Amino acid sequence: MPKITIDNKEIDFTQGQTIIQAAEAASIDIPHFCWHSALSVSGNCRVCLVEVEKMPKLVIACSTLATDGMVVSSQSEKTLSARSAVMEFILINHPLDCPICDEAGDCKLQNYTYKHSNGESRFIESKNSKDKRVALGPNVMFDGERCISCSRCIRFCDEIVGEKQLTFVKRGDRVTISTFPGKELDNDYSMNVIDICPVGALTSRDFRFTSRVWEMSSTKSICSGCSKGCNIDVWVRNNQILRLTPRQNDAVNNFWMCDEGRLNTFKHINADTRINGPQVRRDGALSKVTWDEAFSAAASELKAFSKDEIGFVGSPQATNEDNFLFSKFVKSNFGIKNLTFFKHIIPGTADSLLQKEDKSPNSFGAELAGIKPSKDGYDFASLLSAINSHKIKALYILEDSNILEIPEIESYLSKLDLLIVHSVNSSVLTQRANIVFPAASYAEKNGTWINCDGIIQRIRPAVTTQEIDRSLDGFSMSRLDKFGTEYDRWNQTAKVDARPSWKILCGLMTVFGQKQKFSIVEEVFSEMSNTIPSLNGIDYSSIGDLGIKVSLKSPIPATIEGKH
Repeated sequence: MPKITIDNKEIDFTQGQTIIQAAEAASIDIPHFCWHSALSVSGNCRVCLVEVEKMPKLVIACSTLATDGMVVSSQSEKTLSARSAVMEFILINHPLDCPICDEAGDCKLQNYTYKHSNGESRFIESKNSKDKRVALGPNVMFDGERCISCSRCIRFCDEIVGEKQLTFVKRGDRVTISTFPGKELDNDYSMNVIDICPVGALTSRDFRFTSRVWEMSSTKSICSGCSKGCNIDVWVRNNQILRLTPRQNDAVNNFWMCDEGRLNTFKHINADTRINGPQVRRDGALSKVTWDEAFSAAASELKAFSKDEIGFVGSPQATNEDNFLFSKFVKSNFGIKNLTFFKHIIPGTADSLLQKEDKSPNSFGAELAGIKPSKDGYDFASLLSAINSHKIKALYILEDSNILEIPEIESYLSKLDLLIVHSVNSSVLTQRANIVFPAASYAEKNGTWINCDGIIQRIRPAVTTQEIDRSLDGFSMSRLDKFGTEYDRWNQTAKVDARPSWKILCGLMTVFGQKQKFSIVEEVFSEMSNTIPSLNGIDYSSIGDLGIKVSLKSPIPATIEGKH
């Protein structure tokens, strides 16, 4: 391979790479604002100037191709002097908004000012004033004075989304960003411009002025909005989720996520509709009971029906571990003839970037974990018909709120003699239910999902319920290791009495006389990996932060279509 020397370090590079790409691959940091590895080169910020041996002038590392034998210095006296001058120029009209800017603490300009500026300005004239608090679209706010004209946002809309919605207007020090006449920044991925903006010029209208970045914890997880399984960071303060941001995974979502997933997949976790503790219907109304009472009631009610009269609905929203134990419970006590799940398909909602028509995060994993009927059993559509004809008199639903999208679902539910539900929030399902088990949300438990491309990925607890997740690799355990008494503090913050579905099922199976050996979720996954050929040899460590590909059959056909 050809070689290049950067800051006295000889490294290999691939023909066609620029200096900054070769440096990044070798973990050498060359400051930059306008360059982004997923976007075209614009070369307008000039912060990436470097000195190249035998070249008469400094060159910008983002657009200069690396050549074999090239010697580059990003730390020479000439380079540092030019970099400091560029930083001074960029800061001439930049306002001192750091005390109120959402980007403070996570701002490239702030960091580079500290590292590469001379610490003072010679500019004594009044700074230019530009428009502030400009709503570019329904989700993005623009502060023109903070913009350094890097053009990342413009290139993102043009190149990644394919919609020309932003452009530069005016010239010189009056240049600013604007939408084209008659348009607004309303594409399905508009909020990604907030993530790639190197300063605080573009901010989220949903998150604006909510919290400082250093006040929040971030936890690596997966978006639950569709079967793509975009990698995300969950940002939390005081045990409450405040925002989701995309996390880079080149095999899944690259740097991006859609606005739908960003805004609409976590607010139900903070909502007042959360179910707090198990409930059993008595005298026509749901009453809060202990877990043991709920387990006993569920076992007693289920045993009152023949196995052919009970339908079991797994969930593509639940984890593989939840579905695996649900399948095990059903198979060992009732057989799998009436075991199925609802695949929530919304035709016409897929795009060429990330969004999929399957609006569940784990359809592939649910089937792999055993949520499928026997050959003579019911698929979901025929299960509804059996409920309608009263052949199915009892129904057990595991964590699937998407069922509410089915037309006339209330009519089907009203024909049941028994309804048992695992649910995160109260809904029509829980209002009709005889027994309700409060389930931990995806942001409150450990587990795995398998996306539409067959990649198994981890979810982790970012917030906690009263039932603390004692996973070996979990949020609470890591805090226990570091702080000792952190369990107590987070348990006091948690208001919701809910458990992961796999743990609920362990309690129910014990009442059925099948005592389970699982105390942490890793043990459930270990049995899965030993039982399911596609998962043989896989554990949480090998899945890691970015997931791994597993062997899957062809995509599962839709059983019934939902409405958006």
